[in-house]
Amino acid sequence: MIQVKDLHKSYHMGSNSLHVLKGINFDVKEGEMVSIMGSSGSGKSTFLNILGILDEADSGSYILDGVPIKNLNEKIAAKYRNEFLGFVFQSFNLIGFKSALDNVAMPLYYKGMKRKERLELAAHYLEKVGLADWSHHLPNEMSGGQKQRVAVARALVTNPKVLLADEPTGALDSKTSYEVMELIQEINSEGKTVLIVTHENDIANMTKRIINLKDGVVIDDNLINQHILKQHV
Repeated sequence: MIQVKDLHKSYHMGSNSLHVLKGINFDVKEGEMVSIMGSSGSGKSTFLNILGILDEADSGSYILDGVPIKNLNEKIAAKYRNEFLGFVFQSFNLIGFKSALDNVAMPLYYKGMKRKERLELAAHYLEKVGLADWSHHLPNEMSGGQKQRVAVARALVTNPKVLLADEPTGALDSKTSYEVMELIQEINSEGKTVLIVTHENDIANMTKRIINLKDGVVIDDNLINQHILKQHV
């Protein structure tokens, strides 16, 4: 699903250059659930931005579902993001004046889907994350956990190949974090490929594989015995 080979990325600030990624090699098979860990400055956010087609590497190759991601103009990059990827962020990134239903339906607007179909599909995914009764509520009427569930529904509504989650539990308490991770495990068990950036060991242990980055390189990559949260029947 994801093949990354010898990825390098530097940022130039005046006469200085900061070499952030220093030759990343990384493969993810379809249906895997992988966490990416590393301290601040390790390069994990830069790496996630490249995987999310929000930034581009200076050299090396990135292939997503058989498609080389290279030299894309913004229109094509946006099309690939919408087609291949679903994003979940620490800060939820919901639109405050729109209902949960409209927030979830938003990516479908950019696909050119008619409003009635958009709302029907959005309602289906809100039900899937357990928030059917909250579809007409605004984000400020919801708890952090509920907002993150809306964000997960929005990420899934386009049926992406890969779910990318950047510190998805960072703004949540432990109990709510586990509820969100239980939902993400459920999504993975249905066959969706999931990548999670986290600095929390207990969250990483809920995935199936842990990649550790340090100073822009992969220092270890291990399959683990996943801590499976109780699945709701």
